[in-house]
Amino acid sequence: MTLAESVLWEEIRFGYLGHKFLRQHIIGDYIVDFLCRDDGLIIEVDGAYHSERSQQESDEERAAWLESQGYSVIRFSNEEILHDIESVLKEIEKFFE
Repeated sequence: MTLAESVLWEEIRFGYLGHKFLRQHIIGDYIVDFLCRDDGLIIEVDGAYHSERSQQESDEERAAWLESQGYSVIRFSNEEILHDIESVLKEIEKFFE
């Protein structure tokens, strides 16, 4: 895991948000960063290479396929997690409202 993934995992791993998450879970041909299976939420943590056009296209295709399987995908950058974890957690909590 990257540093940002580790920071987020520490915040969500024991159900602190009231929901259980799995990490590095396989869905089809993809490995998602975090999955709340009961609610169908996938959280992806994006490093700098996700700003490259080819990676953005790949991410869009991946998200579209995951959503076609009934999942919701939320993406956060490393910077968001490392510098404003409280806002990240609030955004995740909004999904469950």
